[in-house]
Amino acid sequence: MSRRVRTALAALLAAVLGAVLVPGVARAATVNYVALGDSYSSGVGAGPYDLSTCLRSQKSYAPLWAAAHAVTSFKFPACGGAVTADVIGSQVNSLSTGTTLVTVTIGGNDAGFADVITSCRFGSTSSCENAVNDSRAFATTTLPGRLDNTYAAIRNRAPNARLVVLGYPRLFETGYCGLLAMSTYKRTILNQAADLLATVIADRARAAGATFVDARPFFAGHGVCAADPWINDVSGLIEAYHPDADGYRRGYLAALTAAIG
Repeated sequence: MSRRVRTALAALLAAVLGAVLVPGVARAATVNYVALGDSYSSGVGAGPYDLSTCLRSQKSYAPLWAAAHAVTSFKFPACGGAVTADVIGSQVNSLSTGTTLVTVTIGGNDAGFADVITSCRFGSTSSCENAVNDSRAFATTTLPGRLDNTYAAIRNRAPNARLVVLGYPRLFETGYCGLLAMSTYKRTILNQAADLLATVIADRARAAGATFVDARPFFAGHGVCAADPWINDVSGLIEAYHPDADGYRRGYLAALTAAIG
């Protein structure tokens, strides 16, 4: 072997060892990501959807984050309409000891999201108030225990994963929105209910040692009735009051990226 070849090999070996041993030079990390949750994780509102009944969209924040980070593996059992029992009963089956990252939005359907929205959009002011009050009572009494059980089930199946719990946005701006829109009062009490739900979810997430991601600041100014809304109104029955593609990318994805990179 010539001196020139030996010198080149020595230089190559030094470079390889340096990349492994020198502090600050990191190797690519293994990221096995599983996205759990309800319609706000599955991507309802963004479309187009897969062929399942879960209405999963590749425009949701989870597949967008996975694609941007070139993850090692990505599983997407999040499902429109899911409640905490669905996460515990079936979605956690996608987790394992090798899972390194879990995201989840859950709790809104447990607290009666669809019924509350329907009562407020199409019912009287009093029916809206009653529905909101029932939801608030549930959120402060029953929901905390359900969230605790859900996060514990995730931890049990994925003990080595970072758990990231994302909250829900306020759905509405409260300025003038036309004669056929929900009243300012209804929109205000719905936003207040969303604030309470965020407080409850954040508290239980932190108690479980999870990272809580507050979506509200990232959607501020882009609710229903905004000049540039990222939340669908009632133009589509299934997609009503869910983020659109901008909401998932510019709202949820931005919030997740700000929290974990």
